[in-house]
Amino acid sequence: MKIKIGAFLFVFFLITSPARSGIFDDFMEKISPALKGDTTEKILSLEKTISGLKEALSVGTGNAVSLLSVDDGYFGNELTKILMPEKIQNVADMLKKVGFASQVDNFVLTMNRAAEKAAPQAKEFFIGAIKEMTFDDAKKILNGGDTAASDYLNDKTREKIYAAFKPSVSSSLNQVGATKAYKDMMQSFSSLPFMSAQSLDLDHYVTDQALKGLFLRVGEEEAKIRKNPAARVTGLLEQVFGK
Repeated sequence: MKIKIGAFLFVFFLITSPARSGIFDDFMEKISPALKGDTTEKILSLEKTISGLKEALSVGTGNAVSLLSVDDGYFGNELTKILMPEKIQNVADMLKKVGFASQVDNFVLTMNRAAEKAAPQAKEFFIGAIKEMTFDDAKKILNGGDTAASDYLNDKTREKIYAAFKPSVSSSLNQVGATKAYKDMMQSFSSLPFMSAQSLDLDHYVTDQALKGLFLRVGEEEAKIRKNPAARVTGLLEQVFGK
């Protein structure tokens, strides 16, 4: 009985809130006729609805991390590829003109390889944030915009993931040769007459760009589950989001 009452109050909250393009617009259209009946049996319980939301986040974040954790996960996608830092773009441009294009290209590639090696660590933080989701968190996501779930995860995990990524990125930059590639590139540039460049915190830059790409991917996966039936890969997701 408590679940039924909770479900009724939850639906009441949804139908009395301002209309938005939230995750459950289609869901509300499907259950609206049932509200006119005498029972709530046809309405998904609050517990099942939130479970479905958590499962959607688990599937979406798992997919995002998997896509980024392989060779070319970052480098092979123009939206997530880590580019030459703006601070030293002039360095890259000048080196390409004087025959050091391969050094520049190698530096960009190794930055992306470092991000790809660090990406798997994000999964545990996403799982933790999903488990800790409160009723209020769920309400905000259900009544939020197209990236409400991604925004929730960004808010809850970004600082923690940054703290975990940065030492890993630093280690990976050394392992894949990015630090050496950067030093070689800057040394070649400094050897040119009258040339000087701004200093760069390489660890911070790659970590920050890796996180931007990560949450971009999470947002893409959220959109897939919400809009594409083929992305609802479990029975619970089909029940909550529709087939």
